[in-house]
Amino acid sequence: MGSNFFNFLLIAGAIQGFIFNGVTLLSQKKIDKVIIYLNLTVFFLSLNNLQAWLIAKEFRFDMFFLRQFLVPWYMFIMPMFYMFLIHYLKIQERVKGFLHIAITLFVIELIARTFFIINATENDVLAIKQYTSIEEIANATFAIVLFVKCLRIVFKQSKLLDFIANYDDIKWLKRFLILGGFVITFWIIAIVLNNYFNDLRAYYPLRLATSILLYWIGYQGFFRYTLVNDRILLRGKLAELKPETTQKEVPQTDSNLSEKHQQSFSTIAAYIVNEQRFLDTSLSLEQLSDELNISAGHLSKLINSYSDYNFSDYINSLRIAQAKALLKDDNFDNYTVVAIGLECGFNSRSTFYTAFKKFTDQTPSEYRKAH
Repeated sequence: MGSNFFNFLLIAGAIQGFIFNGVTLLSQKKIDKVIIYLNLTVFFLSLNNLQAWLIAKEFRFDMFFLRQFLVPWYMFIMPMFYMFLIHYLKIQERVKGFLHIAITLFVIELIARTFFIINATENDVLAIKQYTSIEEIANATFAIVLFVKCLRIVFKQSKLLDFIANYDDIKWLKRFLILGGFVITFWIIAIVLNNYFNDLRAYYPLRLATSILLYWIGYQGFFRYTLVNDRILLRGKLAELKPETTQKEVPQTDSNLSEKHQQSFSTIAAYIVNEQRFLDTSLSLEQLSDELNISAGHLSKLINSYSDYNFSDYINSLRIAQAKALLKDDNFDNYTVVAIGLECGFNSRSTFYTAFKKFTDQTPSEYRKAH
């Protein structure tokens, strides 16, 4: 029962990976290197799971050569993810790529295995298994080296992340690498146990983890890249669109003072809009008061008195006005709703949807559809 469950996960993960490859490649008008490397990571994970499933199901060829010729697809998984990572972070010009090393190692291993099997007989199966073990240890070592480099880039080398920090907090990448650490650990344990006890069941936890990994990287990688790419393109166009400010009539107990305060508010509103300060997700009343050299209390009073909102709602009203302009503009149909919300100054999908519903009584998706 247990082996059947793991075998099902293997083939299900492989099929899901191949479907992901097909859908993402066909859905992109322009396929850049980030998508290519992401798809190759998933592709080699899927091939590895498929081959493991065939072995587990004892699928056997009639020829001795084909039975023993195992292709080390797994050794490409980490190099392809590494290439995806550095291209996603847009640091490929600042760090060394290792893809050529991976390709060279892969070709050498294929040649070595071919030569070894051709010169082997049916009685040399144990020797072939020993060679396979040595090959796997070498590939695991290479994968661990690249994994450590990925960890250093994401967790230690913050200067390399300056660009992507404007569009993505990369928490999902950090979680993925933590999960990847468990996968690497399972792999090391499986190698040790299989070498000492010759039991392929030691690979069950690893196969389960790689199946989970397929789903995780497939969804998160593609979704996040699409989101970041949309945000980069949107940011270049946002300067052309500026929301209207709101101002309300107030009782004029002192006409001269009221006019002066109205002018002050108009100056503040113009600054917020013209400088696009409302697009800053971290903008606070205190920060804006420092920029305008006005006390926070006076600034808050002006906004409360001459707009329809308090400070937080006033800033969000500008963000929503900007989002509405983008959502009903046909030129922005190809951009995701979440990307539009984040580029309009909201720090998460949930805060964007909550604020949009508050100001329009519709979700962003409903508004887009209606307009």
